[in-house]
Amino acid sequence: MKVDLEKCIGCKKCIPFCPQGAIHVEDKKAFIDQEECVECGICVRQIECPRKAFYEPEEVRQWPRSVRKVFGDPTEKHESTGVRGRGTEEVKTNDVTGRVKRGEVGFALEFGRPSIGCRVKDGEVVTIPLAKMGIEFEPCNPLTSLLDTETGIVHDDVRNEKILSAIVEFTIPEERFTEVAATVYDAAQHCKGTVFSWGLVVRYAEDGTIPVTKILDKMGIKYPKNAKVNVGLGRPLTNA
Repeated sequence: MKVDLEKCIGCKKCIPFCPQGAIHVEDKKAFIDQEECVECGICVRQIECPRKAFYEPEEVRQWPRSVRKVFGDPTEKHESTGVRGRGTEEVKTNDVTGRVKRGEVGFALEFGRPSIGCRVKDGEVVTIPLAKMGIEFEPCNPLTSLLDTETGIVHDDVRNEKILSAIVEFTIPEERFTEVAATVYDAAQHCKGTVFSWGLVVRYAEDGTIPVTKILDKMGIKYPKNAKVNVGLGRPLTNA
């Protein structure tokens, strides 16, 4: 995004809105740090600029800059997945789609958040070791399209693009959980320059317990006692 300097009066009303802190005012004019801007579009959609000085330049839609917009602007649709936002439902619709079945564990590893963001290459801290383990990354996830899935290495042309956040997704058999969780936990210790959070997606066992909690306890990995339970109104596609 950019500012039309002929319209801008340097009122500073825009500064609190930018999730990346990329807007600053100098000599009574607002400027956007193009290295830090993630093209989320908040400055255009939500800021009540009295002069309507913010605008989207043509280069925002050009590759590789366009990567920033589809990962940061929830109104945009990813070409690789046809899904808006960051391009993943984060298995939130699992009870309907059945993407993760009993006996399986889904991983959702998120890099970057508002006020910090990340570079696309930051995800390599975990995608590279996972690829070496033969992990198959979720194909309906836009980050996967930016990887060499055999090596986990990000394509050169998008490595340094700043994005709001991205999620690495995959599903494994429950029996592989210990080794994969250990790899992810180790990777988290080496994450620099951004934040890295990870979530697990499982179906309740038939007795009402959550299968992976005992394994996490044994590994000494702490986790919150609350969980996100998604109840949808769709017709389940699976009973597994």
